Amino acid sequence: MVIADRTLTVEVIAALRYWPGVIWGGQMNPPDPVDLTVLPPFFNGMLQELAWWNRDWEVREVEPGLPLEIDTGHEGGPSRFTEVSVPGTVGSSGGESLPFVAKVGFAGDQLIRFQAKIGDVVLGPAVAPAGRLEPHPFATVLTGLMELRGIPVKVMARETARSMSTIHMLRSGRLNPQPPVVEEIARVLDMSEADVRVIVGLDDDTRR
Repeated sequence: MVIADRTLTVEVIAALRYWPGVIWGGQMNPPDPVDLTVLPPFFNGMLQELAWWNRDWEVREVEPGLPLEIDTGHEGGPSRFTEVSVPGTVGSSGGESLPFVAKVGFAGDQLIRFQAKIGDVVLGPAVAPAGRLEPHPFATVLTGLMELRGIPVKVMARETARSMSTIHMLRSGRLNPQPPVVEEIARVLDMSEADVRVIVGLDDDTRR
């Protein structure tokens, strides 16, 4: 499922920006109602693109969203990026129902992020092809930090006493970072080990 270069319709954007429970711009009066019925087909279309999605389930109802992040760029200017959480309900043809929350991030009319939580399960667009493991999310962070600090793979390998192939695998997400290498990477990045452990997602139980 790829969300890049996906354009949102004017109706979907209006529905995503409908926040009657939020005081915005100093206005106490709620905004004029918009058509929220455009959102269930939009969300269902996104979910239908997941190859393993059970077509027996669909988003039935949604409520007005709540803004999570708004970047206006400058005071009074248009929003460059907006992220919204939209609650609702999914149901099956058998009459079952579960709570649903969609997290949608968009810039202008371009969809940037999409994530759905159905019951206790979080769904999102995949990076790896079907049948392959998803890359560890630390890969993007490590690559960005190394580039920001001007640390080549060869230098990171030498300073951590690891092979270049190991560093390449960490940067591609094919290798999960373990506590010993996290400690070494933190030192080379001139960051605290605790901060890097949080970024990686290691808890205190994994400390050796």
